Amino acid sequence: MMMDYVWLIPLFPLVGFLINGFCGQRLPKTIVGIIGSGVIGLSFLVTVKIFLEFLSLPAGTKAVEKVVFTWITSGTFQAQAAFLIDPLSLVMLGVVTGVSFLIHIYSVGYMHDEPGFYRYFSYLNLFVFAMLLLVSANNFLLMFVGWEGVGLCSYLLIGFWYEKKSASDAAKKAFVVNRIGDFGFLLGIFLIFWTFGTVNLREVFALAAKYPVGSGVITAITLLLFVGAIGKSAQIPLYTWLPDAMEGPTPVSALIHAATMVTAGVYMVARCSALYSLAPLSLTVVAAVGALTAIFAATIGMCQFDIKRVLAYSTVSQLGYMFLACGVGAYISGIFHLMTHAFFKALLFLGSGSVIHGLHGEQDMRKMGHLKKYMPITYWTFLLATLAIAGIFPFAGFFSKDEILFHSLVDGKFIYWLIATTAAFITAFYMFRAVFMTFLGESRVDPQVHPHESPPVMTVPLMILAVLSVVGGLVGFPIIEGAHVFREFLSPAITPVAHAGGHQAVSFEVFMMIFSMAVAAIGIYTAYKFYILKPDLPTAIANRFPVIYDYIYNKYFVDELYDATIVEPIKAGSDFLWHGVDDKVVDGAVNGSAGVITWLSAHLRKLETGFVQNYALAILVGVVLITGYLIGR
Repeated sequence: MMMDYVWLIPLFPLVGFLINGFCGQRLPKTIVGIIGSGVIGLSFLVTVKIFLEFLSLPAGTKAVEKVVFTWITSGTFQAQAAFLIDPLSLVMLGVVTGVSFLIHIYSVGYMHDEPGFYRYFSYLNLFVFAMLLLVSANNFLLMFVGWEGVGLCSYLLIGFWYEKKSASDAAKKAFVVNRIGDFGFLLGIFLIFWTFGTVNLREVFALAAKYPVGSGVITAITLLLFVGAIGKSAQIPLYTWLPDAMEGPTPVSALIHAATMVTAGVYMVARCSALYSLAPLSLTVVAAVGALTAIFAATIGMCQFDIKRVLAYSTVSQLGYMFLACGVGAYISGIFHLMTHAFFKALLFLGSGSVIHGLHGEQDMRKMGHLKKYMPITYWTFLLATLAIAGIFPFAGFFSKDEILFHSLVDGKFIYWLIATTAAFITAFYMFRAVFMTFLGESRVDPQVHPHESPPVMTVPLMILAVLSVVGGLVGFPIIEGAHVFREFLSPAITPVAHAGGHQAVSFEVFMMIFSMAVAAIGIYTAYKFYILKPDLPTAIANRFPVIYDYIYNKYFVDELYDATIVEPIKAGSDFLWHGVDDKVVDGAVNGSAGVITWLSAHLRKLETGFVQNYALAILVGVVLITGYLIGR
């Protein structure tokens, strides 16, 4: 019965997009906000109903498919507009609709004074529609439609303030960088069809099970798909677009970083666990890229002063954790962290938006401080989210991040665990650095700015997300038999990696948990010492190690490197093709032929005088010449 109306989940946001997109300019902002938020709320309610009905299905039911209509038919190839409902898609549908609903409500207050209010909500609805299509599709081709849809919407929303050059440039950057990854993803889909003759997810996974572990074609498919994930989920080397995406409105950042788009790559790898578990080389690549991204982005976050950019590099780092988990075969842990991260990262971004709103647009943490007094709700909710991302017990991030650290050691390699643990320390440091610089210490706010708490339409979503950030991880309580409800629910949708690490003693698991929390606590204390006890210490260290600080502060000059080695050569090559080839060769040939004809015409026209005697003379001369030629022979 539930499959009869599963199509309503993506349909509601699509309807909201159409109504606000075509009619929103003529509607009051209140109505636009109600429509934009209400359609997402309806999708969330349908998701909850389907989730409850799925739980009531007979034991052993792993998935249900609903074909709405046949989309493409060409020879033996067939692609359907169809939905796959299983534990993994239900988790993603719940996260996307639930968190997006809160972000939409928050946006009503945050964007209320914007002239493009209706346009903003129409784009936001379209974004959620594309993501819902991506996570519920039953075949790779329909997934790709959603995959490209979120890329388009990111372009529209990052460049929402398109009259600002930095925003339009950031939107173009996000669009172009994602096209690089999407090219690999599309090649992977082509190779899937060429190999299996179908793009249906379940059919592909069943056929792939017949291939041996380490098969070349499976490895090629998974690596190509992962190229798409690298672009969409902002991993090394295609991560540079995500920090620049901060040029969009803050709720857009929350939506991209928490509920949509960047989680698509992690979802895709987990969805294709049946393929990746057959490709050890691909898993190694996934784990290595994830681990390197986690530590690389974390170090950059230490030296940023724009509060939104700190959170952006935090997202890149946390996504690295998720890929590390998938790379060592702990797909469920990766999705678990994806879910908890959605709660506290949405809260962090919306909290930063509340700060920016209260300071009339200020984003530099060096111009903040002592805001706890003026924004108590924002402070406490932001603090709870920071405790969660730092991995402090019993907040949501503790359970999911601890699982990743545990599996990176047991199922992966020691170097993975060492990198991830170091990144955990840095994460706790730079996140509490943000808390201390923003809410505590001496006030550095411009005297002309009067900080104030945000209205309830913005603070209520913060409080709801704060509750989820506190209790969201309890569904994955470790050690106690049967207490990890999340793993038991999700395991039917995941194909485990063969020969993964065996069962470990409870004492070892407890030790690992205590150790990871101790690392986070040290990171918190270090930030406290740097920014509360001895606030001059960071400047002293930066002055002592100016070269290192300069590299980290300038994000290792990666953007400049890309500009010098890729962007500028392409621009120079394009300029040569324009002026050197198109103007001189192509246009030169066309214009030259026209010039020759013009010259010949200008001279030949002189023979056409219109006088009979001239023509008679010409005939006589011709006759004489021909006669002379014939006599001479």
